Amino acid sequence: MLSEKNFWNSTVEPASRPDAAVPSRVDVAIVGGGYAGLSAARVLARSGARVAVLEQETVGWGASSRNAGMVLTGMKLGPEALVKKYGEARARRMFAFSLSAIDTVERIVNEEQIACGFARSGHLEAAWKPAHFAGYAAAAEFMEKTFGHRVQVIPKADLHAEIGSDLYHGGMVDEVSASVNPEQFVLGLADAARRAGALIHEQTRVRSVGRAAGRFTVATDRGTIDAERVFVGTGGYTGPATPALRRRVIPIGSYIIASAPLSDALARQVIPRRRMVFDSKHFLYYFRLTPDNRMLFGGRAAFRPETPMSTRRSAEILRQGMVQVFPQLSATPVEFVWGGRVDFTYDVMPHAGVLDDLYYAIGFGGHGVAIATSLGESVARQMLGQAADHPLVGLPFPAVPLYNGNPLVHLPAAWMYYKVLDWVS
Repeated sequence: MLSEKNFWNSTVEPASRPDAAVPSRVDVAIVGGGYAGLSAARVLARSGARVAVLEQETVGWGASSRNAGMVLTGMKLGPEALVKKYGEARARRMFAFSLSAIDTVERIVNEEQIACGFARSGHLEAAWKPAHFAGYAAAAEFMEKTFGHRVQVIPKADLHAEIGSDLYHGGMVDEVSASVNPEQFVLGLADAARRAGALIHEQTRVRSVGRAAGRFTVATDRGTIDAERVFVGTGGYTGPATPALRRRVIPIGSYIIASAPLSDALARQVIPRRRMVFDSKHFLYYFRLTPDNRMLFGGRAAFRPETPMSTRRSAEILRQGMVQVFPQLSATPVEFVWGGRVDFTYDVMPHAGVLDDLYYAIGFGGHGVAIATSLGESVARQMLGQAADHPLVGLPFPAVPLYNGNPLVHLPAAWMYYKVLDWVS
């Protein structure tokens, strides 16, 4: 029977934690209980700051628990696009930051003893068209020459060592990427922040954030908080309480199905080395095996944010895609389907810093496990008076033209644009 629930939620025991009254005064109020906010809370609380994390649902309820658990190198913009847009020196720093962000996740997992299955599994990018594979050799050479980072190009004849599918035309393997159970990681990050002294208040919606006399007034549906500083890490769920950030982020729907567990033999056949896999389309498929051998298969089946209707329709689309890639799974039932919101910015880059006196980290575009976690730490150190230590400092953060916070205004045009790109590429 198909369950319209996040599979990762089923891998943890429900926890009931007493929630104290919302404090009236703190040093830092953090809006959003995902990777960025919890990572920042851990650093700030360790420094002795009084920290309150305000989460409108439950810890990790948004993209931090709904993603595929892929901890990937790079950013949404590819290496050559980064160099073209920002110059070679800054692009090098950006790519190096993406690698160190994975190290940050691994360090936190080890320091806090978070049992979340973190593993350096590597990733495979699979070429959807022959023309896509034709560019892989040059891309690999560019990456090694410019960034000092090696990837391996796999011709179609050798691809079965990586994926049990005849659909793709070759691939490119990066051994540095990792895998994780995202629900276990975000809950472990929350526990670490609590141990450091941070207060985490779930079911606490922030209604507005105002500023007067050098301090912030954060109005929630459970009371008002006076804060010296505010950090916003709301991702694709950024709302009217922070309008300047809301105009800079468009939430795009991403959906995932999880099959029934596969036999060990079938699991070895479909993804022999248990890589994280995604293909080269703009409307990409991404997929992996879970620790219990389910096929987790995701994609932008519907661009719009999740609704019951879009989630059910996405289950049909993604099952068709899964069987297209892996015909050997045609008789394998799908047991879970869920959707979530990926936060995209106008320039398709993550951003972190200060806007309207609010500290923030946002716009991860599907690369949030590592980058959101690392930027949360970086911005927290900045709040403590240290120099900003990430390569996004000073990056212009444009608002989306003609955008009022309603994603349905722009998504139909974006959907068609990327469809056309996939047709002509």
